This record gives sequence, structure tokens and C-alpha cells, in this order.
Amino acid sequence: MTNSVVYNVIWVMAAILLVLIIIRVVLVYRGYFSERSTHGAGQTCGTRDVQEDCHAVYQTDRGILAVLADGIGRNQCGKLASTLTVETVLDLFEREDAFRNPNYFFQKSLRQANRRILDRLNEESGGASVAIVLIEGLILYYAVAGNVQVAVFRGGELVPITEGHTIDVLAEKKYLQGELTRQTTIALLQEHRLYNFVGRDEFDIEIFDQAIKLKHGDIVALMTDGVCESVSYSYIENLLHQGRDCESKAKAIVQAVNESPGEKDNASVILIAV
Repeated sequence: MTNSVVYNVIWVMAAILLVLIIIRVVLVYRGYFSERSTHGAGQTCGTRDVQEDCHAVYQTDRGILAVLADGIGRNQCGKLASTLTVETVLDLFEREDAFRNPNYFFQKSLRQANRRILDRLNEESGGASVAIVLIEGLILYYAVAGNVQVAVFRGGELVPITEGHTIDVLAEKKYLQGELTRQTTIALLQEHRLYNFVGRDEFDIEIFDQAIKLKHGDIVALMTDGVCESVSYSYIENLLHQGRDCESKAKAIVQAVNESPGEKDNASVILIAV
């Protein structure tokens, strides 16, 4: 093989490599492809005797699933409800093409989880708040039933993208819609009782209207109310801003919960960096 032939082969290979790099950059920019996300999780019982939170993160070549459930109920009912919820979501994720139709996947997962909880608990009272997220490339889909929060950390600011399903939040929404008087709303703003969760005959699912376009460097956070009631958003922002991996950041948030004063609920957090 002559030198000219060798040079030609090298130039062709270099050109092909350049084209592949350009295609990759375009796909990343459009959110169709990204490097595998890094994630971490942390959990504490707080001052409770039983850990009723349950969570899971499942990553494939297509994308990442995260689910966080906060159990509600006595006599281990909350723990059972949160475990059934997470197991149901994972079972369906392995059998369904969740990324093809996230809305359908969320609806089916939570409806089936609700039925399994009602069947297992029979006459016992129990349920779970739950948040599910799917991240495909730089695209985020989410669904929530209850008071587990989903937020995105970007540019030093932690921005919630889901609403809480407690009486005070509902009252504020109804007031803005003109359905409640000012006096009634003020009275209800002191009521933080949960009104929506899986494990009851009727419940609502808060599902994304439009998928959220993420940016490289964003951190998606799923947090139970045990985190948000013990640690301020500003303090969580400071912890997320520190240059550590997601596992270390999650553990730092849990430590902040444990060091906060007073009674503390179960608290769990999942962090996913994209």
C-alpha cells in the first residue's frame, strides 16, 4: 500500500469521525442523547421508629427512572403502601416501553399501585404520597400523587415543578380561581393535612403538561415532606451548590434533617445530575 493510499484512508476515517462527533453534538443539544446520568439518594427515620419511605432508581441505555414514595398509616400500613407503590412502578417499567408514552406509563403505574394497596390493606387505613420521574436525554417527565416534591436545581436556584397536595395548597389554588372567599382561604392556610395520595378510592395524579427541557449541569431532586419541613430551600441550595457527587449531596441533606431541631418525620431525597 502506497503512502498516498494510507493518507487517503486516514483522511476518510478522520472525516467519518468528525461527522459522528457532529451528529452526537446535535443529538445532545436536542435532548435525544446524553451521557449516563449520575445519581444518589439519602434517607433517615428522623425521630420516628419505623422507616415508611421507599425509593428506587433504575437506569437503562434509554434513560433513567426514579420513584420516591412516602408511606402513610399506622401498624406498618404506610411502609407496606410505599413498598407496593415502588414495586409496582418498577414491575411496569421492566415490562412497558415507558419512554414511548410517559403519560400512559404514569397513569397505569399509579392506578395499579392504588389497587394493590387497597387489596392488601383491606379495611386498614394506609397509603403513600409518590413522585415518579423519567429522564430521557435532557427531557424530564414527571407525575405526582401526594406531597413528594420534584424540583430542578439550576444556576444556584432550586425550583419546584410540582404542587403540594395538602389542604393549604388546594385552598390557595381555589382562592385564585375564585372558588373560595378570602376568609375561608385564610383559615384553611393553617391546615397542612394531606388530601391526595395513592391508597384511597379516588385520587388525582398531577402529570406534566409539557416535558421539561433540562440543561447539562441540572440536578433533578425528589424530596419527601420530611426534608422540606426540616430544611429550608435556601439551605438545600447551598448544599447542592457544593462541588460533590450526588450521593454526597444527598447524604449532606439527610444530615441537615437529622441536625434540625424538634420532632422529625421520615425524610428521603433522590438527586439526579444530567
